[in-house]
Amino acid sequence: MRGMRSTAKQPEPQKRPEALQLGQTVATLWPYLMAFKGRVFLAILALITAKAATLIMPWALKEVIDALDPNVSNVVLLPVSLLLLYGGLRFATVFFGELRDALFGRVTEHAMRQIGLKVFKHLHSLELAFHLDRQTGGVSRDIERGSNGLSFLMRFLMFNIVPTLFEILAVAVIFSLLFSPLYAVITVVAVALYIFFTVSVTEWRNKFIREANQADNTTNSRAVDSLLNYETVKYFNNEAYEAKIYDGFLASWEQARLKNRLSLLALNSGQALIIAAAITSLMWLAAAEVMQGNISLGELVMVNAYMIQLFLPLNFLGFVYREIRRALTDLENMLGLLGRKPIIADTRDAKPITVSKGAISFENVQFAYQANRAILQGLSFTVPPGSKVAIVGASGAGKSTLSRLLYRFYQVSGGQIKIDGQDISTATLDSLRRAIAIVPQDTVLFNSSIRDNIQYGNPDACGSEVDQAIELAHLRKFIASLPQGDATIVGERGLKVSGGEKQRIAIARAILKKSPILVFDEATSALDSSAEQAILQAMREVARNHTSLVIAHRLSTITDADNIIVLKNGIVAEQGNHQQLIAGEGEYARMWQLQQQQQT
Repeated sequence: MRGMRSTAKQPEPQKRPEALQLGQTVATLWPYLMAFKGRVFLAILALITAKAATLIMPWALKEVIDALDPNVSNVVLLPVSLLLLYGGLRFATVFFGELRDALFGRVTEHAMRQIGLKVFKHLHSLELAFHLDRQTGGVSRDIERGSNGLSFLMRFLMFNIVPTLFEILAVAVIFSLLFSPLYAVITVVAVALYIFFTVSVTEWRNKFIREANQADNTTNSRAVDSLLNYETVKYFNNEAYEAKIYDGFLASWEQARLKNRLSLLALNSGQALIIAAAITSLMWLAAAEVMQGNISLGELVMVNAYMIQLFLPLNFLGFVYREIRRALTDLENMLGLLGRKPIIADTRDAKPITVSKGAISFENVQFAYQANRAILQGLSFTVPPGSKVAIVGASGAGKSTLSRLLYRFYQVSGGQIKIDGQDISTATLDSLRRAIAIVPQDTVLFNSSIRDNIQYGNPDACGSEVDQAIELAHLRKFIASLPQGDATIVGERGLKVSGGEKQRIAIARAILKKSPILVFDEATSALDSSAEQAILQAMREVARNHTSLVIAHRLSTITDADNIIVLKNGIVAEQGNHQQLIAGEGEYARMWQLQQQQQT
């Protein structure tokens, strides 16, 4: 490790589709808006009222100032009423704006909840291969940023973009009617130039936003991966090495963020220049007309008020557009996850599987994780109902692959797997997986109590059923030794309990599932002799009246199997019970002798 480079090679950025189009996003969000038609209608009504009040305010201010002319009669009463009108309009603008947000907040939050739930469910529907390839930290950040982007779009797309454009148009019309058309021309040209500049530069900036997102994902994924492997880092004294790798990723993130900031500086500066030039030009025209006596002082103030009122939301429009583009970019990956179709899914005519006896048959099964590396090559064998069949073989022979194919984590390349004569590829995934309980080689527990982890096998099980599973898995003595009993928290990934106790918890969980078929995938491979015997006893008791498939590395754990299948090069090399295989002096006998020598 000491000779390794201080920084790891950055992963290649993923080839991503172009940023989502606005129309696609609206189509995605529309069903969630329609779920609350009444609220959306009231929110739009509040929006219209607020905008109407906003457009009338500069006129009211103009009337107040003109009414202060000493040549106008009723000098005291008229300004007071207009002042009250002006104050009421300003209050209405704020109040109805807040009312709009309050009404629409429920719609936004419900949409975030529904889409978040949809993504969560969809991730669980994707095949095992996706989850083996994915980076947990990166996916979680994609979902987090996507949810925030969704919230932003829901709030600002409907209530800021369109109303602001309407307000710009309204101001241009007012200028044309009350003043020279030149006022409207300058306003429209400035707005068009501002929008063109904002769109063009924001599109250019998008690549820097994506680079920053990719660097953020990579950095977060590396941090999660390193912390999940905390013990491995400590075993090899590689804290400094991990820090250097992480710092390399942070340096890339820092550079990406710097490019983002500099491009933002260019955008904001250009927008400010356009706004300053437009306001200066209009105020120059208005001031000249006041000097010539063409317009009143109140009208000059009205022009100024309209320009301030116009360019404030216009400046905000630039911010909103930038953020909408960012939100669309952030939504790419989250909605991209939803667009990924599960490779393993129910067929259109899939039916629930009916398991009455629990017979399993592999018929000429072929499978390869990669096209150029076949794992199973025409494998055939049967597991009679209620029997215990063991699968053994050298590492890489495809033992654990059998359980993954049986559970349909992967689809066979050829041949069929049947349960009670029913092809599992035609059965619904839910019914198939309910019929099979698996005790995996590497048991991962949730960071909750022992009892919660056991009850996970059947969340609806009553207390007595959980207690029975604890007894059958020989966990009672261990639980009694703990100060908090079965309420003891096992820690993240179950790191606070030993390997043997984790396996017994996994067995108890499988018992509680009450499936007719049991699969033990090298459930004792990492245990010492004492723990192994305890687990074996639990397995024997659990396997009674069940069809059980035992994938084993240690041959001593399956000597009582009804049939032992020896895999070699993806096919059945030999099969029989322990005594028959020893007498046959074949592959099994050789493996048995080798393991016996290793134990002495």
